[in-house]
Amino acid sequence: MPNQTSQQTPGPFSGLVVVELGHSVAAPFAGQIFGELGARVIKIEKSDGDDCRKWGPPFWEGASTFFQTLNRNKESVVCDLRDADQLEALKQLICDKADIVIQNLRPGHVEQLGLDGPSLLKRQPRLIYCNLGAFGRVGPLKDRPGYDPLMQAFGGIMSTTGEPGRPSVRVGASIVDMGTGMWSVIGALTALHERNTTGHGRVVDVSLFETAASWVSLLASQYLGSGVVTEKQGSGAPGIVPYKAYATQDGEIIIAAGSDGLFKSLAKAIGHAEWLDDERFKDNPSRVANKDALYGMIDQTIAAQPTKHWIEVLEAAGVPCSPVNNLAEMIGHPQTEALGLVQPVPGTGMRFIGLPLSFDGVRPAPISAPPKLGEHNALLAQRKTS
Repeated sequence: MPNQTSQQTPGPFSGLVVVELGHSVAAPFAGQIFGELGARVIKIEKSDGDDCRKWGPPFWEGASTFFQTLNRNKESVVCDLRDADQLEALKQLICDKADIVIQNLRPGHVEQLGLDGPSLLKRQPRLIYCNLGAFGRVGPLKDRPGYDPLMQAFGGIMSTTGEPGRPSVRVGASIVDMGTGMWSVIGALTALHERNTTGHGRVVDVSLFETAASWVSLLASQYLGSGVVTEKQGSGAPGIVPYKAYATQDGEIIIAAGSDGLFKSLAKAIGHAEWLDDERFKDNPSRVANKDALYGMIDQTIAAQPTKHWIEVLEAAGVPCSPVNNLAEMIGHPQTEALGLVQPVPGTGMRFIGLPLSFDGVRPAPISAPPKLGEHNALLAQRKTS
């Protein structure tokens, strides 16, 4: 059994109501965070549902695994935004019930419908309204749509990802979409804290492009400081050597000897104490300048033994290292189990990775199953007839 317990009592956001005008990943991930922390999340969907419902295979209990993990703990309301009565009922639902609105509809769409932040704040000044845009609220590209791979490309992430001399590659995880969802939660909570003092809401803007740019802020600082554009580093990092992955006899291992002291420990542990007397490797700037020579020698050494051997040797020497786990190995690891990271969804056979935070040692847990399309349509009907 995991050492860390999961939350079964109402979460810290119990009583908070979030309306999600969202689809795909960014806004739904923000909604998932709010829902797992106890907020009531009302997801507004088109008649054929969030496109993410069909992003498979694999499918799990009626929808794609992508949809199911992003939309647990929510209510689903189908609303035809072209129908004036349904649109007005939605606006009234937001103004009557919602504390926060999160939206990532196509640029300009909410303004055309009167569902934009300024319009809704005129009706309900306490509302917090968060736009999750593509390129941001101003600028020549403000009206263009965006998706995670486009933003990894446009934001510079892909140009630094992959092996030198080979085509750029996308980071496999949807880091731009999910990062934007996280920033929207941070922005909304900041506005919520402010509202506790002022009594007024506000409009929060985040975007995929700004999130992508923030992910490369460390690499960008090197360009801004030197004028030199960072090249692809493979599994390594610019400015730190040795700091990358190596092929072992039966797999891969990453070694992060990011200081002079750790380099000394590494050289001794792998049987090359003579490197410590080599002027090319005397300090980190020297090792960066001579990284090709050093990496060639480390590559050859590490390839001679299996991963388990090097993990034991390097851990004994205090050198930070890790096997390169696949997803099955990560999910099945005792550390993952001890933290209770993989959580069951009540009333289903599904299990997903939970939120990466805990309160007093308790991780928030899924409260309810992902909704069936339109499962909670009565909510809008109540608004229409009231």
